Amino acid sequence: MPNTQHQAENNMLRSELELLMKEREKLLIIAGAAAGLIAELNTEDLPIRTVEAADLLATNINKLPEETLQDALSAVHASIDE
Repeated sequence: MPNTQHQAENNMLRSELELLMKEREKLLIIAGAAAGLIAELNTEDLPIRTVEAADLLATNINKLPEETLQDALSAVHASIDE
């Protein structure tokens, strides 16, 4: 019986991990698309509220670890020139 319970727990954890990995992929796509959008914006052409929203988004994207940001850009086949 303990083996069956252990197997059930493993299956539950595997399902949860798969769900989290799918969610991570979706979030990477969102972050990558947002980073690409921010990189292309010309703030001189935008209303101040839009610039402030873009700045908030950029500030939070810049808080991502470098590896995660690269994964996000790769998810949308983008790169940011330095």
